[in-house]
Amino acid sequence: MPEAPVDVLIIGAGASGAAIAWSLAETKMNILCLEQGDWVKSTDYPGIGADWELRQFGDFGLSPNGRGRSEDYPVNDDESPIQASMFNAVGGSTILYAGHFPRFHPSDFRVRALDGVADDWPIDYDLLAPYYEENERMMGVSGLAGDPAYPQPKKPPLPPLPLGKLGNTLAAGFNQLGWHWWPSDSAIASQPYEGRDGCINAGTCLVGCPQGAKASTDVTYWPLAIRQGVRIKTRCRVREITVGDNGLADGVVYFDEDGNEQKQKAEVVIVACNGIGTPRLLLNSKSKQFPDGLANRSGMVGKNLMFHPYGLVRGVFPERLEGYKGATGCVIMSQEFYETDPARDFVRGYSFEMLRGMGPVFTALSGMSTGDVDWGADHHRTYDEFFDRTAGMVVICEDLPEACNTVTLDPQRTDSNGMPAAKITYRLSDNSRKMLDHAIERAKEVLHAAGATRTTTEAPLQVAGWHLMGTARMGRDPETSVVNEWGRAHDVRNLFIVDGSVFVTSAAVNPTNTIQSLALYVADTMKKNLANLFD
Repeated sequence: MPEAPVDVLIIGAGASGAAIAWSLAETKMNILCLEQGDWVKSTDYPGIGADWELRQFGDFGLSPNGRGRSEDYPVNDDESPIQASMFNAVGGSTILYAGHFPRFHPSDFRVRALDGVADDWPIDYDLLAPYYEENERMMGVSGLAGDPAYPQPKKPPLPPLPLGKLGNTLAAGFNQLGWHWWPSDSAIASQPYEGRDGCINAGTCLVGCPQGAKASTDVTYWPLAIRQGVRIKTRCRVREITVGDNGLADGVVYFDEDGNEQKQKAEVVIVACNGIGTPRLLLNSKSKQFPDGLANRSGMVGKNLMFHPYGLVRGVFPERLEGYKGATGCVIMSQEFYETDPARDFVRGYSFEMLRGMGPVFTALSGMSTGDVDWGADHHRTYDEFFDRTAGMVVICEDLPEACNTVTLDPQRTDSNGMPAAKITYRLSDNSRKMLDHAIERAKEVLHAAGATRTTTEAPLQVAGWHLMGTARMGRDPETSVVNEWGRAHDVRNLFIVDGSVFVTSAAVNPTNTIQSLALYVADTMKKNLANLFD
């Protein structure tokens, strides 16, 4: 039997689903969130055991195709040089993210006006600025005010994470070249904050934070939202969003944890399933009103998939750097090459994020793959000469939207409930390849300036498809976009989308802060228009 209707149904309990649930909770509406994953106990995180690195290849790996968790769904990424990465749970992919938490730049919303490429957003930085500030307070961001890369002042609520010997070594390389660097804005508490303890430098960020210092939304937004009356039902995989005769969304069909088909009616439906899960769900929600998928009269659902093409460059140093201590991806960052420079052979730009050193298992595997660590009798000696002597950075390149980069429904593969898998078709553009080449050479310069004796490179980084954007883009024209400037679907007046799929462009920074700030902005706009929300 269908369950009692709710006022607001949110699909997905990750970064944006949590933020919008918390914001809407003050309306006292009946709000329910369906999440296909479950709560993850801190005692289940790999970081509490000595085998934590090995579990990055297993049940806490980045790719759903390799994890084998029942809540995962397959993603056919055979036609992409970059593999999709995501995690299904209360908290979503914030469970596994590094917590690097920059804002977009003002120019990122105006790339067509400034550089003649892609499209401008229908909103701008100034509109989002107060929501950035609110989100950074809610998540507990550590950082340092005064970053000259941002024209507007911003002040994170917590002091920055310590740079350590590794961070200071790399900073010296940037100083020698006269290039910008700044302590990372990090969604990791540098000291106790709002009931969460500070970072203890364990370095297990990418397999969950048992300390609770990393701001995954299961420990930030969700406890507050639940106290205000929002409900979450876990192990619920939504198969389709249903539509009434009036053309409005009227609920969902989902599978419960036992595989039984259930129905849930709702007055408002909010989708927060990420840049792959959202188009997958919309395309699977076919009806007589929407034979090509829900909210897809424009044909734009699933088009313009954007990753961030990543490059990884590591340097080997003669001295120990204490790099295994500290937050994995949050040391310093550089935006020296962020904006378009007419002297270069590509448009837009990239960021550098400095990485901590590797743990013992990854040191051995990486060293043996590069020849720095021997097999056999000399293994321990060469390992000792390599461990704690590496430092590096990832390059985050802005990915411009292209209609040929798509998410569609796979005609053969399905998940455990029979729902079609997502299929990714993606190619690396000439602009991205030129950008990567330029960035890799600059990264080598920095590492050598900092004292590295040699470097290794991997680009594009195959496993780096963790930023999923653009597949249900925002815009004012219903012919060229899926949702309007405040996240409401052009075709379905009570359907809202709040994840990275609404991005018009990708910028050259991690998107989570912007995804959540957009969700808070959409929630605020909904609250201001409750009386005529569907007009």
